[in-house]
Amino acid sequence: KTDAGLYTCDIGTDVAKSKVSVQEKPTEVTKQLEDKTSRAGQDINLSCELSKPDVNIRWYKDGKAIRKSQKYDLQQEGTRAILIIHDSTVKDS
Repeated sequence: KTDAGLYTCDIGTDVAKSKVSVQEKPTEVTKQLEDKTSRAGQDINLSCELSKPDVNIRWYKDGKAIRKSQKYDLQQEGTRAILIIHDSTVKDS
């Protein structure tokens, strides 16, 4: 149910009208990523919490987009966004 629409106040001899539109609140990060230290060869899990579920998320490393692959697993569980770096190496720093 939406609150947007045309509202009227009718007193019989006159009518006042108001058009109401409601904009959705922007999604925010509610829990930041944490720095991680790992031994080479281990999987690294990074996660952050968002204010809304099912948001379109993009992960980046040094400004370059990360795509799902054998190296990277990208997951979303409700408001939680998760990046798993498999078999980490020094190059993943």
